[in-house]
Formats: sequence, structure tokens, C-alpha cells
Amino acid sequence: MSEIPPISEAEYEVMKIVWKYEPISTPEVVEKVMGKIDWKPNTIHTMLARLVKKKVLQTRKDGRVFVYTSLVQQHEYVEQKSELFLKQFFNGALNSMVLNFIENDQLSEEDIDELKAILSEREKKKGGE
Repeated sequence: MSEIPPISEAEYEVMKIVWKYEPISTPEVVEKVMGKIDWKPNTIHTMLARLVKKKVLQTRKDGRVFVYTSLVQQHEYVEQKSELFLKQFFNGALNSMVLNFIENDQLSEEDIDELKAILSEREKKKGGE
């Protein structure tokens, strides 16, 4: 996976809208973002321009409006951010992160049961290969 440019939290809010509805026009992005966050249209336009400049979004003119599509898939971005988070806080060790959550009582019994089920299912799949 190639390096994805850094995306601010504000830009990420705009990206979530684009990922969900792409291809999407500027007025549609503004309407949907303003439905979630109390931002002015100019702020949203600025975010879109930054994302295009970072080559995370591409734009094309369609009549009188610009239409945006992503150049980065959401799963790729989440994967990269997750890896960076693990490296920054847990030396890249997922087990250290999970242990931290368990030791600080941040996982409910339901969360632990769900993790067990996921691991069990994963073991079954590996056994079936």
C-alpha cells in the first residue's frame, strides 16, 4: 500500500461523506456535511480543495458543478491509520493494545465475548484451509 497523505480530522469528516456517496457534487457535499456539522460552506469548500491538492480526491467539472471521487479507498486509509496508531502507542504490537484495554477495564464482557468469537472463527477458517 502506498503512503497516504495525512488527513486532518476535519478533512476526514468530508472524506466520509465522499466515500459514502461518491461520485458527489460540491453542493451535495456541502448539504450533507452541514447536516452533521455546523460548518460554513466556505469551510467545506476549503476542505475539498485541500483534499484535491493532497491527491486524496479527484474532481471533474459536470456542467456548472464539480463532482468528487476518492483516489484513496476508505479501508486503505483506516488500515494505514491503525498501523500508525499501533506503532505510535504500542510499538506495533496489537496484543499490547488489547492487554491495555483489558487491564484498564475498557472492554465489557460483551466485547471480550465478541473477540473470542472472532478468534474462534478465525481458527476454524485456518483449520479448513
